[in-house]
Amino acid sequence: MAAASNLVDPAIGAAGDFDSVSVLMTTAGGKHCAISCSRRATYGYDQRIEVHGEKGAVSAVNDSEARVVYAGPEGYTVPPNQHFFITRYMDAYRREIEAFVAAVAEGAPPPVGGEDGLRALALALAAMKSVAEGRAVKVAEVLA
Repeated sequence: MAAASNLVDPAIGAAGDFDSVSVLMTTAGGKHCAISCSRRATYGYDQRIEVHGEKGAVSAVNDSEARVVYAGPEGYTVPPNQHFFITRYMDAYRREIEAFVAAVAEGAPPPVGGEDGLRALALALAAMKSVAEGRAVKVAEVLA
């Protein structure tokens, strides 16, 4: 199930897209995944993941411009998040290209292949259909 709005930039809506989106997915095994997206985070590029389970939780936090945190009488002051996705993921993009080149050189399949892309696209298409029709959409509906 997905919901989408234009709350930040009217030009994005005029182009037929959204700037604020929420998606709730349920797996075949009953697990839930909630995604919340906005095209504007004035405090820097904000992307994080949290996983909660019966034995605990794990999260990946944002990279910030520095690793220094000040704690004083007024509380904590932390540096801002990095402001652009390329800055944040530069090392990840480099490793991705290295892995692809290594797979080609070794004649092995790349770590991420076409099937992975197809599955990501199916999830996105199901979310778009959900927004358009105002109802929950099964991924199988967009794969048919």
